Amino acid sequence: MDTNPAPDLGPDPSLLLVDDDDVFLKRLARAMERRGFSVETAGSVVAGTAIAKARPPAYAVIDLRLEDGNGLDVVETLRAARADARIVVLTGYGAIATAVAAVKIGATDYISKPADADDVVRALLATGEETLPEPPENPMSADRVRWEHIQRVFEQCDRNVSETARRLSMHRRTLQRILAKRSPR
Repeated sequence: MDTNPAPDLGPDPSLLLVDDDDVFLKRLARAMERRGFSVETAGSVVAGTAIAKARPPAYAVIDLRLEDGNGLDVVETLRAARADARIVVLTGYGAIATAVAAVKIGATDYISKPADADDVVRALLATGEETLPEPPENPMSADRVRWEHIQRVFEQCDRNVSETARRLSMHRRTLQRILAKRSPR
């Protein structure tokens, strides 16, 4: 049961959710509707861009990596269509460089998955006057953060071990051993 009071969304509670994970998208849409948003969903860059042009919402939550492209394209389109929109970029691939890029092109905030509806609402309605958030109850271990970083660079190098090792200043065989192991908890 949801015990959260409805937040003050202003005169326009329209919200665009763009994510290619259909289960997550539906679950987040239901949770945001319960909080008073008027939700419209899209599962791709093409669909998200079309909605942003036709009916620019007051709020948006956009996944960074979508099957047909980069969610930042939707952010740019929405920002051009509606300058006052509050946009949160949501991704499973948290990196400082992408967070900076998202904010530079108009995102209000950047959240790493997993994030629940309360995290999303806080980010959408933040005024910038809030203090630092509480530290997470169960943060990723340093080994897990390192592994995630290596995996991200490996993917960015099109799964080329030699190029990844060069960019990480790591011996190729060491990298191969790391990639062969399961992810740490």
